Amino acid sequence: MTRLFDFVKPYSLRLILGVMCMAVVGLLEGFRILLVGPILDRVLNPAGHGLAGTVYAPNANNPHDIPLFQIPWSNHTFHLNALVPHQLTNPWTMVAFAMVAATTIKGIFDYAGTYLVNFVGFRMVTDIRDTLYRSVVRRSVSFFGRHTTGTLISTLVNDVEKVQVAMSAVLADIMQQLFILLATMFVVVALGGKLAWVLVGFVPFVIFSSFRIGKRVRKTTRSGQDKLADISNILQETITGNRIVKAFGMEGWETTRFGRAGERLFGANMRSVVAIALTSPIMEEIAAIAFALLLLWGRDLINQHVFTPGTYVAFLFAVFRLYDPIRRVAILFNNNYQQARGASQEIFRFMDATDEVLEKPSAVALPAFRDRIRLENVSFCYTDGDGEGMREILRDINLEVRSGEVVAFVGSSGAGKTTLVNLLPRFFDVTSGRLIFDNTDVRDTTLQSLRSQIGIVTQETILFNDTVRNNIAYGRPDVPLDKVKEAAQAALAHDFIMAMPEGYDTVIGERGMRLSGGERQRIAIARAILKNAPVLILDEATSSLDTESESLVQSALQNLMSGRTVFVIAHRLSTVRRADRIVVIESGTIADIGTHEELMGRLGLYRKLHEMQFADLESVASNGQD
Repeated sequence: MTRLFDFVKPYSLRLILGVMCMAVVGLLEGFRILLVGPILDRVLNPAGHGLAGTVYAPNANNPHDIPLFQIPWSNHTFHLNALVPHQLTNPWTMVAFAMVAATTIKGIFDYAGTYLVNFVGFRMVTDIRDTLYRSVVRRSVSFFGRHTTGTLISTLVNDVEKVQVAMSAVLADIMQQLFILLATMFVVVALGGKLAWVLVGFVPFVIFSSFRIGKRVRKTTRSGQDKLADISNILQETITGNRIVKAFGMEGWETTRFGRAGERLFGANMRSVVAIALTSPIMEEIAAIAFALLLLWGRDLINQHVFTPGTYVAFLFAVFRLYDPIRRVAILFNNNYQQARGASQEIFRFMDATDEVLEKPSAVALPAFRDRIRLENVSFCYTDGDGEGMREILRDINLEVRSGEVVAFVGSSGAGKTTLVNLLPRFFDVTSGRLIFDNTDVRDTTLQSLRSQIGIVTQETILFNDTVRNNIAYGRPDVPLDKVKEAAQAALAHDFIMAMPEGYDTVIGERGMRLSGGERQRIAIARAILKNAPVLILDEATSSLDTESESLVQSALQNLMSGRTVFVIAHRLSTVRRADRIVVIESGTIADIGTHEELMGRLGLYRKLHEMQFADLESVASNGQD
């Protein structure tokens, strides 16, 4: 919670002003309780001016005096006359003026205080959400491998919402109730004198019960948030994988799985409700016992002329009124505050997560790529994030790629091809060795400057639920439409884009689902062309396409590859024949390097893979003819 309040510091002036307004609200609430005595003793009973022998007896020198309370630990009495215009002498006018004025001023300060505290709360939570999102989106690729999408979404949405409720409206309410509690406690002490000390005996019970309940609420709330994250995971999986669900007829299975997760969430929520529901009955029981004892003692004190009936009723009203802020603060504390504590633990866990790919404080901008890229004795080991379960993926890779060269990587699945090219934009860092652009180690450069010089087109095309134009000019809305069209034309995408209802302003749906696979790929290629990066990575860019779409995409890729240094990964060996060099990866090491003709002249892995692949193709073709 201390870290949460660190986000308040930029808005501390508004918070202080809000606290001051709430203090005035509490003070005026206590003042209105003090008016109960004069109402009963003077307004509703004009003939009764207090009982002889009490501090509230009439003042012979000024019979219009209306005493409110005796200042604690002194012999001085505070009078209502000091707060109303001296022209008012009638008890009704004095009390009525004081009541209306106090209520009006209280309303003004209540509005101002609520606005200011809510402003601080919402502003702080907005900063927390932005900081959390910035922290998550900048994490390395391995971070997203360790945490499910549903868990991340649940934290960004549900956990932050818990904090938002607690730090905005609830913070304002708690502060207001705390000041009302303090003002009411002062009224109880001022009116009751020594009798007020009986309340001290009940304080330990209130604190102890609130602490125990709050601890249980915090635990059950965290459990509930975890169960909600499970539901988010199921939703994300079934919605994005809806075709597989339908293809296997698993709607019933997924419904049952979702229902079970919902039941677990229901159980966690009910355990939280059981803990929260205990707060109000416990507070009411304590208040009822205290009130009953005070009634018993009050009867004798009135008979002994220690109190007037009006003063004692005001004292009892203050005691009874004292219960309400205690109850509300306890409920707010045990419910929303403890939920915010539990939620904030998860928020800060993601904020504090260590990242494998870190930018050095002394990192410099990478100069424009000119000459060559070198991998020197590069090895890479995958770890699960806690330092255990390390698995070697790449070992002693030495490779030099010159500017303008097209290099293809082939090998069996799991050989390490994708991992190798993912080292170029520092999605991962090498475990040992060096990756050098020209003469600069990529670990000495800023990530932005490195990645700005690398374009990527992958098998899994990522498009956004936005217009075609904004998908091509991703993150650059100011790019002229003419430039976007030029990129689309080079990617052979302009014609089908213009055939859409709104052309370049057509919204293509989530993940581009309103487009075919080949169309999505060409949009991605257009995006890479517009970026105009000198280094290009093509990772299985055509493997999921049919023959016609592949032909169009291959033509678009040739336009994209022109004049660039290209790293190509492809299972279809027919797509890598025109590469300047082919690098064969086997078990994380470079097994062979050469042109297609050179590698086919050797009895190595490449020739074996080529023969196996084309034997399969010939078999399929002959079966089709049969």
